[in-house]
Amino acid sequence: MSLYHEAAKVLDGSKSGKTSIKSLVYTKKDWKSDPKALFALSTEAAKWSEVLSEVIERSGVLRIERQLTPTLALILTHDLFLSKRGIALPATHGLNASISKHKARLSAELTKARLRRGFATLDAFRAFINNGSVTVGDVSDQPRPTLRPRWVRINTLRTTLDEQLASTFAGYQKVPSLDKVMQCPASNKVYCVDEHIPNLVAIPSNTDITTSKAYRTGQLILQDKASCFPAYLLSPKADEGDVMDACAAPGNKTTHLAAVLGESMKSEAEGDSSSKVFACEKDVARSETLGKMVELAGASDVVTIKAKQDFTKLPPTARAFANITALLLDPSCSGSGIVGRDESTSITVHLPCKTADFDTPVSRGKKRKRAAPASAPTLATTTTIIDDVAEEQAPSDATEETAEKLAARLANLSAFQLRLLQHAMAFPAARHIAYSTCSIHAEENEHVVVAALRSSIAQEQGWRVMKRTEQVEGLRKWHLRGKVDAVQAAARREVVDGEATNVEVNETEVAEACIRCDKNGEDGTMGFFVVGFVRDEDGNATRKSNGGLQQPEADNGDDEEEAWEGFDE
Repeated sequence: MSLYHEAAKVLDGSKSGKTSIKSLVYTKKDWKSDPKALFALSTEAAKWSEVLSEVIERSGVLRIERQLTPTLALILTHDLFLSKRGIALPATHGLNASISKHKARLSAELTKARLRRGFATLDAFRAFINNGSVTVGDVSDQPRPTLRPRWVRINTLRTTLDEQLASTFAGYQKVPSLDKVMQCPASNKVYCVDEHIPNLVAIPSNTDITTSKAYRTGQLILQDKASCFPAYLLSPKADEGDVMDACAAPGNKTTHLAAVLGESMKSEAEGDSSSKVFACEKDVARSETLGKMVELAGASDVVTIKAKQDFTKLPPTARAFANITALLLDPSCSGSGIVGRDESTSITVHLPCKTADFDTPVSRGKKRKRAAPASAPTLATTTTIIDDVAEEQAPSDATEETAEKLAARLANLSAFQLRLLQHAMAFPAARHIAYSTCSIHAEENEHVVVAALRSSIAQEQGWRVMKRTEQVEGLRKWHLRGKVDAVQAAARREVVDGEATNVEVNETEVAEACIRCDKNGEDGTMGFFVVGFVRDEDGNATRKSNGGLQQPEADNGDDEEEAWEGFDE
């Protein structure tokens, strides 16, 4: 059956150390198996791999069934004992028979592995493997591994936080801090209301709300906390004009913008506003996804989708966009900050060794020494770690990427990102821009910010960074800021976008204006970067120092705006 062979390919592919199980499954389009089933089997087998590798090695099965690869043996053993339906193959199938005929021996070794770790039942052992939790004996109070939370945004276009706490989360216990959620067993239903982003809730990683009515009807949206930063930083107001989301699909940030704008509309005395969110997406398939997301979220009245539209091809001076006062830019990037669900639970893949020798005779006398009781269940350290599932979810074509190739790719990406940012700065009525990436690389983050500030369009139009003191309260309090050394490195460059420049920047101020999120850090977010740009109503950079710019004396020139002719190719 293709499912087992393809799952073996996924686990073997994780040895590259560059791509997660999730990325391997979902970036490849020609699997014969259902991707959801393939991902579930691969992930579960990986979680149990250390224990099952030990079981297979001690049983000696691989020395007998030489046609079995270690990976196939691992996956088949998993389904034999841990899948509700067993091995999904006919009993007469060669793969099934090669494992099933050794069931007694494998079962005995699995029981020994469980008892060695101090678990009385398989269910208790399963709970520990799934979540690092255990509820037996005197070990239930032992520290549990930290797990990345699942973030749930309350979609205020359809519901309120109070309504959801009283309904969907009625059976949950409120905890005071995020770390209580991150260290909580899967069996516990707890939640924490986020302290930085309004209408955001954290729940344990393994808690599934996708079957709830609230999720199915668009009242709840699964969205990483960091991904909520751009719309919140922008915080568009109903009386301030329209908003543009330049790279909108799949639509989480778009619908968040619509929700924030909707909240502002509710607070307006007249209760009415014509403000809109324009959402651009140049890819056909992703445009369809965006449309479905907007409809599900109840944002159709607020969002106007520009399907199959390349943002960089839009003329900023067109009459249709004369009221665009804020733009959100979340362009294509390296994705180096993305954390797959399998990565967030720190899965390490272990494979059994064909030549392992556990044939040393065991004393079978009537008197047997009891093993000392374990102080707490711990995973065995007898097997060799082949390779970790990658901590960084790289694109599928970058699994063997060298430093030189990475540098070239980042150079191409940052050039595009800068171009996009400069294009946004050319919209005449624009006063606020939020620029973000899910990248951990300075080349796509601080370097792009500095290059944009020093560009001719920023100087002519008067753009500067949004200072930390000007940011919304939740993000002003956020502790991780930009890297000063990265800003300094970018500021030393004498050429920006092909042109010589002598514009200086206030390096400390720019770094403080930038917001970063650590990948797999204590804040429970993916790796992320966001910064705000503002333009004052009554001046440009030549008349305004601050905001990261330290402009030397220069000829102010003519203030007249020329018609948009696009950037040079």
